[in-house]
Amino acid sequence: MLALSRKKGEALIINNDVEITVLEVKGEQVKLGINAPKDVAVYRKEVYDQIQEANKAASNVAGVEELADLLK
Repeated sequence: MLALSRKKGEALIINNDVEITVLEVKGEQVKLGINAPKDVAVYRKEVYDQIQEANKAASNVAGVEELADLLK
């Protein structure tokens, strides 16, 4: 993991097209602004984890073999 120090108003660039800017710092909370292309999904980590779990659960509902049998 890369750890960087940034002050309010400072930014970092990821992959030439994603810019993350520190907007505000209040105590232990940091507000970030993210500029990214529309085709780049940006999620909070806890939301991303929930999406992954939901996708995993949905894929376990029916296995590939069962779906193939349904299509016969």
